[in-house]
Amino acid sequence: MKETQFITTREREWTHWDAWLDRKRRATELPFAASEMAHRFRELCRDLSLARERNYSSPLVDRLQQRVLRVQQRIYGAQPRKRAAVLEFFLSGFPALVRREWRFVAAAAVMMLAPIGLYVWAAQLWPESVYLVLSPDSAARIEAMYGPDSIRPGRARDAGDDIVMMAYYIYNNVRIDFQCFAGGLLFGVGSIFFLVYNGLHIGAVAGHLTRVGYGEAFWGFVAGHSSFELLGAVLAGAAGLRIGYALVAPGARTRGDAMRAAARPAAYLLYGAAAMTGCAALVEAFWSPQRALPSALKYGVGIGLWVAWLLYFVLAGASARRGPEHDAG
Repeated sequence: MKETQFITTREREWTHWDAWLDRKRRATELPFAASEMAHRFRELCRDLSLARERNYSSPLVDRLQQRVLRVQQRIYGAQPRKRAAVLEFFLSGFPALVRREWRFVAAAAVMMLAPIGLYVWAAQLWPESVYLVLSPDSAARIEAMYGPDSIRPGRARDAGDDIVMMAYYIYNNVRIDFQCFAGGLLFGVGSIFFLVYNGLHIGAVAGHLTRVGYGEAFWGFVAGHSSFELLGAVLAGAAGLRIGYALVAPGARTRGDAMRAAARPAAYLLYGAAAMTGCAALVEAFWSPQRALPSALKYGVGIGLWVAWLLYFVLAGASARRGPEHDAG
């Protein structure tokens, strides 16, 4: 094929690439459908290879080479920007978003954390009340996990190694967070139910173990990961309440429009909750069950983490004007 024919055949697609490269568009916008990008880029690389193989003019080869390099840089150069955006989100955007959504976060925190405290107190005065939440078999299994004969607190005798347990903790925590979030689709009622229920369940376990004398093993086990796990669940519940509120009180919008407007901040809350849940599983698998660590150290680390998280949500990103885009909807 002659050089002029080659240019005529391929020039339209090159022009399409150039228009994408020259305009200041967001890195997420693509010149072709996402499913075609790999194929189109391979064709562009093939054009350069053919031009070299057929000894086409140096200006054409140079232009093709520059085009390939620019496209590659544009596509793969977006990755560092994405990483920077993720880092910026967790350094400033996420805590700023939590502050903007403080009403839903505060409501979710009360719904989950208040039942824990109340049930721990109630279990000391009315021990039989724990069986309203726990079956006798469940209570016996929990006692065995934290009793003096347990090899590692918080685990059954037939539990797997640390990696297996981390996978289990991730599964369990994600399940709870998803329930608290997805329940928002039921006009928020589902989120309210799962927040309160999980608070009661945790409170019943904590109160029962404290009453029977296994409190040191239990509180030492949960101290390290409790801030990650509980706050993650609270934020997932807040995201669900955000969706539920949009459905209950859409204002001048249709419910569909209100829910779409609420979906963005809710999704970002859920992203943050997911990261905290992953951290909780890591700490719960490798730090929490260590019997060699003094209880005082575990308590100190746990308290320090709670304080650090609260300071993070109150102070981090305070200078940022906005975090992730958000509609007050």
